[in-house]
Amino acid sequence: MSMTEDDQARLLSGYQLQRDDRNPLLTPADFPGAAAVFNCGQTMMGDETILLVAIIHRSGHYRGVPGATSHVARSADGIHFQINPEPFLQRPDFEPYRRIDQGPIDTRVTYMEDWYYIVHPGGGCPWGTLGILGRTKDFERYEYLDVISLPDNRVPCLFPGKIGGYYMRLDRPYRVAPNEHHTDGNMWIARSPDLVHWGHFRPLLTPGFAPWAQTKIGPTSPIRTEKGWLTIIHGVALSCAGYRYSLGAMLLDLEDPERIIGLTRGSILSPDTEYERQGVVPNVVFTCGAIAEPDADRIRMYYGAADTCIGLATGSLSGLVEACLRDGPPDEGGCN
Repeated sequence: MSMTEDDQARLLSGYQLQRDDRNPLLTPADFPGAAAVFNCGQTMMGDETILLVAIIHRSGHYRGVPGATSHVARSADGIHFQINPEPFLQRPDFEPYRRIDQGPIDTRVTYMEDWYYIVHPGGGCPWGTLGILGRTKDFERYEYLDVISLPDNRVPCLFPGKIGGYYMRLDRPYRVAPNEHHTDGNMWIARSPDLVHWGHFRPLLTPGFAPWAQTKIGPTSPIRTEKGWLTIIHGVALSCAGYRYSLGAMLLDLEDPERIIGLTRGSILSPDTEYERQGVVPNVVFTCGAIAEPDADRIRMYYGAADTCIGLATGSLSGLVEACLRDGPPDEGGCN
């Protein structure tokens, strides 16, 4: 059923995250030798905000190790961060990861069962892009667990606990060939008895449900709310000026996450400021997650801007959930 102009205006003038006036919070100037400080995993550890910051180095290596590195940044107030110069993740020198993990970026962090589970994409090599799972308890020591997806699947995102006796995750596979990497990016959902062996794959969402998500979409780790699993998603649109990355949100049923119960048709954050439009990769806002604060009715999201720096955007948690429900589930997509 096609929307009227009034429907489109209602959807596109809906919920918006608000940028912090102090943005960008972290830039390449905060890390000597960095060309980009961006796309961070995020979580709380006690009263500390923890970011896993991806850093691209101007020289192409850091302390003699090639590739990007991931560093822990800590903050007591969520605004002023101290980046540890010691890499938390970097290209490993042992098998099988030596050949498939060319530098950890786009980390997704999920806290469950007293561990912080971290998934990041292995890639940048002939083996393709795949999901690598590890975990930590203190963001000082890291344990590799296994490779949990075949290429091409860019970072499976874990739910923070079992549902119906199974661990669950959101996937974003895309066709290996022929493919231009901004197309054919759909979302799926999968189950596992042990976080390593995955199956029961089911299609979830295809692009095209909104102007800002025309060609590719992707998930972050779901957040449990009273009304559903809230997931920040990115979407890509193509224009005569190139590709543009924006952010929206999706709400999944608590008991049956294969069912989408809400989806924002308007973007909740798009690249509108200079630091989001100009950088290593222009016209990009991209997040690897968000931090929910139910008692304060707030959602706090640290995001990469133009693949160069990190900003903060915040908003009402309940307001975002209601925006998803107001816009409702998507039309059924896929093959007919």
